[in-house]
Amino acid sequence: MHADLTFILGGAASGKSLFAEQTVVSTGKNRIYLATSQVFDDEMRQKIRQHIAQRGSGWTTIETPFDLSPELAKLTRDQICLIDCATMWLTNHLLAESNLHEAQSKLLNALKTCAAQIVIVSNEVGHGIVPDNALSRRFREAQGRLNIALAAQADRVVQVTAGLPLVLKGPPL
Repeated sequence: MHADLTFILGGAASGKSLFAEQTVVSTGKNRIYLATSQVFDDEMRQKIRQHIAQRGSGWTTIETPFDLSPELAKLTRDQICLIDCATMWLTNHLLAESNLHEAQSKLLNALKTCAAQIVIVSNEVGHGIVPDNALSRRFREAQGRLNIALAAQADRVVQVTAGLPLVLKGPPL
């Protein structure tokens, strides 16, 4: 069974990743970073470089844009894992035309059985306007369903806005 699951969500550039990184570092455990992004352009390459510099040393980074299950199964109680982020993971599956229900179920099961403490970051996309195209609307709906499922399974849910955390569920950090 998982030791503890913290779900951190917020808007784009809200400070959620920095908050998640600080939360992980504060535990003193061995830090694992599961990176879900794929590099398609220079802008993403630069964003990844900034995230790496922001994290600093002391992390084991594993790039896993699709199936997180094998990596989560390897983790032990003395580790803490930061998954950054569920939004990129979902985007990868959506663009690959994966079965989203199956992929989400597999992820949720892997989180349940992981021995390590887990922090997972995701974007809150439900506060904006209705997107003007079908793919964007499909993404928004899928992200909302994924966030609801992750929040339901999490021991703690924290929303970050303007770098400020607000605990929505569970004990304070």
